[in-house]
Amino acid sequence: MGRLVIAEVLSQASLQLVSAVSGPASPALGVDAGVLTGLPPSGVAITTASKQAFSNADVVIDFSLPEALENALPLLAGLPLVSGTTGLSSSQWAQLEQHVQTAPQLHATNFSTGVNLLLHLVAEAARAMPGLDVEIVESHHRLKQDAPSGTALSLAESVAHARGLDLQSVIRHGREGRTGVRTAAEIGMHAVRGGDVVGEHTVWLLGNGERLSLAHAASSRATFASGAVRAAQWLVGRNPGRYSMRQVLGLDRTQEPQ
Repeated sequence: MGRLVIAEVLSQASLQLVSAVSGPASPALGVDAGVLTGLPPSGVAITTASKQAFSNADVVIDFSLPEALENALPLLAGLPLVSGTTGLSSSQWAQLEQHVQTAPQLHATNFSTGVNLLLHLVAEAARAMPGLDVEIVESHHRLKQDAPSGTALSLAESVAHARGLDLQSVIRHGREGRTGVRTAAEIGMHAVRGGDVVGEHTVWLLGNGERLSLAHAASSRATFASGAVRAAQWLVGRNPGRYSMRQVLGLDRTQEPQ
């Protein structure tokens, strides 16, 4: 994802790449960021995270691992942050909450325009059809390190919020053995891993005599990079606080932090 974000930034004449950061053990350290993505040299070499690396930035885009984001946050000094890192611990979420007190921040589990529209549609369907059972199935490549995906959890949260439920009380991760009768409130969650699947999510709403499925499939990670760069451009100049992709896409008209 980092390489795709770099390529997206370099493809837009109105944007300037001022820094590209990777981990201390990365084989890309010292390599020109443009060359790394198969483009002409950009004049920006890959470095490790430091205050100097972020000093000339107007906004930072993060696609990394929880530990990397945790190490980088103290270095951002109030810079706007767009982050797609998932699998965060409670202490790492607390760090993000500290950052949001002094800078605009947009954290999303998925930057695809289609997925964010899906989140909106799923909430509407769950609200309009409260008697239907909800099951969520997500598929990703074999290298993904967290399950269920952040997007799947966001979809479940959309359902729970629309129905006035506490997600942690009703979520059901997979089923095995004698599970008993399915409760009306539970939200089923199932993760599939294998191959090179970029990301697929299906939300089933199942009732007696009818069923509705709402789904999204990504064929290229480039769509996530494009959405993240779009979000970064939108975020610059905003007041401190947490924003959402719904606001970036105009699904939520408010311009204030949520």
